[in-house]
Amino acid sequence: MKTFPLPGTSILAPNVVLGLMRIADKSDEEIRALVHEARDAGIDFFDHADVYGNELYQCERRFAEAMRLTPSERDEITIQTKAGIVKQDGPYFDFSYDHIIESVDGSLKALGTDRIDILLLHRPDALVEPEEVARVFDDLEAAGKVLHFGVSNHTPRQIDLLRKFVRQPIVANQLQLSITHEPIIAQGLAANMVGESQSATLDGGGILDYCRVNDITVQAWSPFQAGFFNGVFLGSPEYPELNKVIDRLAELHDVPPMAIATAWITRHPAQMQVVLGTTNPDRVSEAARGSDLELTRAEWYEMFRASGHLIP
Repeated sequence: MKTFPLPGTSILAPNVVLGLMRIADKSDEEIRALVHEARDAGIDFFDHADVYGNELYQCERRFAEAMRLTPSERDEITIQTKAGIVKQDGPYFDFSYDHIIESVDGSLKALGTDRIDILLLHRPDALVEPEEVARVFDDLEAAGKVLHFGVSNHTPRQIDLLRKFVRQPIVANQLQLSITHEPIIAQGLAANMVGESQSATLDGGGILDYCRVNDITVQAWSPFQAGFFNGVFLGSPEYPELNKVIDRLAELHDVPPMAIATAWITRHPAQMQVVLGTTNPDRVSEAARGSDLELTRAEWYEMFRASGHLIP
């Protein structure tokens, strides 16, 4: 059975994850083509959530219906899903025991599997009761329903609060990150600079370094988005200098521009994973090519400067 190696022992191979949040309206053939392209590119890690789709568990169910995995095929892949967002009468967050249990059972049924490799708490719940989270994690682990646990979009102190009570390691934290949405990296390079907006701490205090110290894998979502759901930066006229650098590096390394955008994230020594949200098989393979490309320090910092950030 495939298991989740912890950071610091061996990084997941590859360091690219295929997110399946947009397959609700895709045909079986389209889903299979997308997944097969990912597997051909070396991707064996698939990211879900109970709320992905037009209705609860829809994308998880469509994945299972299209793929019809045999037991041996299931053992070859890592399936991650998330729980905690409530859309009905919401949105709001619910990390209660009953909600997480109900969500996991629903995901298991929709995915047609007997276990979830990694369960993430989907964004922070302001009303979280960590003792209750600890109880649900213990029960899910004891039942063999969930093998590993993580979070998404959590700050260092929110993770510390959970870890005070939760017995299992927090193995992953899914955070938004791209070359143009990079406060978790950029703020550290301008720390203590009065009047410089880049120095502002937006993540609760050094979440990237916190994850490195505590062996938590950062999973970078929206790796090609310019900001928070406001379009991609690749080819965008709003980022002419950045795209000029990306295009030059793509030609130099003989890879597509999307691979360079991926490589900027995977070059970081935190050994982050890039979560792809595309449903285009060609883009999956293009992006995956960047995970094997190690940019030089000069190239990495040139992209950082070209994205509009300060190097003091």
